[in-house]
Amino acid sequence: MLYWVIKGILTPVLRGLYRIRIEGREHVPEHGPVILAANHRSFMDSIFLPLVIRRRVTFVAKAEYFDDKKTAWFFRGVGQIPIRREGGSASERALASATEVLEQGGVFGIYPEGTRTRDGYLHRGHTGVARLALRTGAPIVPVGMVGTDEIQPTDKKLPRVLRTLRIGFGAPIAVERYAGQEHDRMALRQITDEVMFEIRQLSGYEYVDTYATKKAEDVPTEAVPLATLETRTAAVA
Repeated sequence: MLYWVIKGILTPVLRGLYRIRIEGREHVPEHGPVILAANHRSFMDSIFLPLVIRRRVTFVAKAEYFDDKKTAWFFRGVGQIPIRREGGSASERALASATEVLEQGGVFGIYPEGTRTRDGYLHRGHTGVARLALRTGAPIVPVGMVGTDEIQPTDKKLPRVLRTLRIGFGAPIAVERYAGQEHDRMALRQITDEVMFEIRQLSGYEYVDTYATKKAEDVPTEAVPLATLETRTAAVA
């Protein structure tokens, strides 16, 4: 109930402060489990993506966000569930939580890049999104978000107003042809690269074949031509 109350309050406020362009929303199924896989450029991604979806969207987030009672209610209210990094594999706990959401027929939001980009590029995806899809059979809807970093860059605490953002949804990616290959590294990479290719198409951001880090200067940022991703996604189709 809190989710819908907060959404009901935020929707008219944010639509009054920002110009939001939505494309391809019809690709999001009205019923049944679905994974929304989006690029990640700003904290505001997790606010605007649920805003434009008629269904409840659940994310996993750092448990630190829930430690302060003053803010914990908000993060739970906007559909986020806590994941602690200490004591075992955080990625496995995240996958377990996501699996539970999808098995109940829900919508789960995930950022394959793993963290917000610091250099403006679209980065290589982690294979958790593919593992989750194969584990649950849920389709993956790629999402390209453009402009959220203009609203709140990673180094700013407060969002800017009167900005424009665009959110584009692509056709669902089904993974039935990879059934039973949850532990096949090549299959996981193939699915993930296909997802990132579609996100690249939807967002228009330049792709680099390195993982995103908290410090962009930690890795080289040699851009990968779009044709490279296209070749990968077609390799075992």
